Amino acid sequence: MEAAAALHAFAGYGIELEYMIVDRQTLAVMPIADALLQAAAGGQIVSSVDRGKFGWSNEIVLHLVEIKNEHPDPALEPLVAGFQAEVKQVNRLLHPLGARLMPGAMHPWMDPAAEMRLWPHDNAPIFQAYDRIFDCRQHGQANLQSMHLNLPFANDAEFARLHAAVRLLLPILPALAASSPFADGAPGGALDRRMEAYRTAVGRVPSVIGQVIPDTLNSRAEYAAQVLDPMYRDIAPLDPEGVLRHEWLNARGAIPRFERNAIEIRVIDVQECPQADLAIAAAATAVIRALYDDKWSTLAMQQAFGTDALANILLACIRDADQAVIDDAGYLRLLGLSDRQYRAGELWRHLINRTALNRSTFWVETLRVMLEHGPLARRILRAVGPACSKDRSHAVYVELCDCLEAGKLFVGS
Repeated sequence: MEAAAALHAFAGYGIELEYMIVDRQTLAVMPIADALLQAAAGGQIVSSVDRGKFGWSNEIVLHLVEIKNEHPDPALEPLVAGFQAEVKQVNRLLHPLGARLMPGAMHPWMDPAAEMRLWPHDNAPIFQAYDRIFDCRQHGQANLQSMHLNLPFANDAEFARLHAAVRLLLPILPALAASSPFADGAPGGALDRRMEAYRTAVGRVPSVIGQVIPDTLNSRAEYAAQVLDPMYRDIAPLDPEGVLRHEWLNARGAIPRFERNAIEIRVIDVQECPQADLAIAAAATAVIRALYDDKWSTLAMQQAFGTDALANILLACIRDADQAVIDDAGYLRLLGLSDRQYRAGELWRHLINRTALNRSTFWVETLRVMLEHGPLARRILRAVGPACSKDRSHAVYVELCDCLEAGKLFVGS
């Protein structure tokens, strides 16, 4: 999200959707993002294409394309049709290349050690330095597709309130958004395999990611002193030229982008179509706003809650998604709930019903599918079946590609 001037909290939304480029027949990853962007740019090799309200770009790996709205939009609902039109245009350009877009947060059988290709054009030295330090030949670097939700803040006071609210919501976002049940051709361990891989991918420099959940911080100066400066100091021996000395190196689940006065939320798996992505963005924003407005708890209460406890809830939701048990009474009190425990999916239902989103009809059906049938990861597992055969997995992921093209929800059976 790029903003010419600082917007107040909730005055605009920036959405980034990442997709895999795959072979139309085999669904193997195809490292041709440069060819796609070249076709979109009229023959010039570029790393990004400005299409007016929307833009396309590549980041690091050559089989990934990102679609985003170039400037903050005051409402999420109109973005659904816009993102869907961009998806269709990308697929039109990929068709003669024998390729198409695949949704979902991880390719189910990609071998990153053998198939990963770095972007070889402009910015290549940055990507090469990052690869040298963190090794992009792993799922946690090369096989990740997410939605980034950008929310603005105008000053330190708004940053402190927004950061506190976002920090509390991060742990339960995978319960609604998990879409990556497979890696290396098999399920196992977690419904959100992307986040499971992501949280350990920069372990060589632990201060880059911390516990994924950020600590409480109140201002730009405080964030620089407690997060950015230590991170830059820790990576300096591995990056003596300072190639990676940028705020985007921060890999926490939500990071302030002070260059554009926004907090970027990174723990949301990309879904089967933009309608689903933006429904999750709407649900997340509604809960964040309620927390920001002190609807259920005060700022002081929110900021006092420990990072360790939030990280434990996050791990449970990465593993079990909607079926994770949330039984931390202190956390539930911050959300205005007094019951002793909830399944995470049940918790989401309660939260949505107690926010302004409950008065909107636009997202009702999409969220109903997610809450009744589970997150996309659970629907995929159900459709593939316990045998997890390659043929059945292929058929399900073809259907997911079709859902993305058509803008349809995937319910499974």
